[in-house]
Amino acid sequence: VQLVESGGGLVQPGGSLRLSCAASGFTFSSYVMSWYRQAPGKERELVATITRNGGSTDYADSVKVRFTISRDNAKNTVYLRMNSLKPEDAAVYYCNAKRGVLFDYWGQGTQVTVSS
Repeated sequence: VQLVESGGGLVQPGGSLRLSCAASGFTFSSYVMSWYRQAPGKERELVATITRNGGSTDYADSVKVRFTISRDNAKNTVYLRMNSLKPEDAAVYYCNAKRGVLFDYWGQGTQVTVSS
């Protein structure tokens, strides 16, 4: 099982980034996919979730309207489009795949830095 995030980097406040998470080794379309983030000294927090068929999404209040989660089951990839980035969005962003209580996979994370 692998989840490989990409797309992080340095962006100025107000800028945009699109994160990608490529999945392999499991049946991607059977898993709920989420993005989490963890800033230094803080707990990991849930940012956004998308259901197996992409029909429903949910967001943390802090990112609603600004972030969009999407998935392409044909490409085994989940995305996080981040607009109007703020310094407080800076964190390591992690991709998560979950099915029930037994199957819970994590990527290695990608760093997002928001600074002028």
